[in-house]
Amino acid sequence: MRESLVLVGFMGAGKSTVGRMAAQRLNAAFIDSDAVIEARAGKRISQIFAEDGEAAFRALERATIADLVREPDAVIATGGGAFVDPNTRELLNRTSVTAYLRAPFDVLWNRIAHGTERPLLSGDDPRGRLAALFESRIASYEQARIVVDATLPAPQVVEELLHKYHECTREQASK
Repeated sequence: MRESLVLVGFMGAGKSTVGRMAAQRLNAAFIDSDAVIEARAGKRISQIFAEDGEAAFRALERATIADLVREPDAVIATGGGAFVDPNTRELLNRTSVTAYLRAPFDVLWNRIAHGTERPLLSGDDPRGRLAALFESRIASYEQARIVVDATLPAPQVVEELLHKYHECTREQASK
C-alpha cells in the first residue's frame, strides 16, 4: 500500500486540476475533500458557510479528512483552510505525503478573481481580505512534507509533484 498524496495550498493553487492528473498517473483514486463534504452535508459549501457558519464547516471538514486519510492509494485535494488546523495538519503529515502547491498571491488571485462559488470572495474588498488570509496561512502550508512550484503549467506541476512524491515514499520505505 502506498501512502496517499494530499495536496494543500490556497484556493487557486490547482489542487483539483493537478490532483486529478496525478491520480491518473499514479493509477490512484482522486478525492476532492470539498466534494465529499458537500455530499455528506447535502448542500454546497457556500450554503454551509451561509447557513451554519465557518466553524460548522471546519468541524465537518476535519471529520471528513480524518475519514479520507484511511483510503489507501488516493490523491486527496483539500480545501484551502484544511491544513491550517493543527490537528488536521498533524494527522495528514503523519499518515500521508502532504504537498504544498505554492504560488504567489498575485498568481492565485488572477486564477480565482472571477469565480462565483467561493464563499470567501463575497463581501467588501475580497482581494484585500484574501491577501491577508493567504499571508496568515503560509506558515501552515510550509509545514507540508514537500513543496511544489504551482506557477508552472499543470503538466509540469504534476511532473515535479510526482518526482518529489516518489522521493519521499522511497525515503520512508528505506527507514
